[in-house]
Amino acid sequence: MTVETQPAEPAGAGRVGAAADLALLNVHPGELADKLGIELIEATPERVVATMPVEGNRQPYGLLHGGASAALAETLGSIGAMLNAGPGRAAVGLDLNATHHRAVTSGVVTGVATRLHAGRSAAMFDIRITDERGRPVCTCRLTCLLRNQPPAGGTFPPAG
Repeated sequence: MTVETQPAEPAGAGRVGAAADLALLNVHPGELADKLGIELIEATPERVVATMPVEGNRQPYGLLHGGASAALAETLGSIGAMLNAGPGRAAVGLDLNATHHRAVTSGVVTGVATRLHAGRSAAMFDIRITDERGRPVCTCRLTCLLRNQPPAGGTFPPAG
């Protein structure tokens, strides 16, 4: 069952989601997302969608690495949590669980993160990763802490 609560502010208030902002997120995806080839397709406080190539993200058996799936899931859920946190706030991952369903050896996988809950201090997302035929590859749940500033001396991403 999906339980959805209202974000700390009305949806869209000071948040990314417009085409120009989506392009900005793709220009500054973060180092790991860039290395994995993650490309955002949609980003709203309620739903985040991205693709990731299997090529370049395989483990020694030639299969999509489970860690790459987990990184895709955490990237999508964290972006969703950030969009719910509001301006001047940061989202940091607290808990990620992943269940791997099937092997993928080529092509592109798609991740869809759907908001389960967003409050003042935490946000949770359900992330489903599928192959090009729409078959489940991995399901994840991410819980993020919403903070007033990034921890450990971290900085906010560039604005432009």
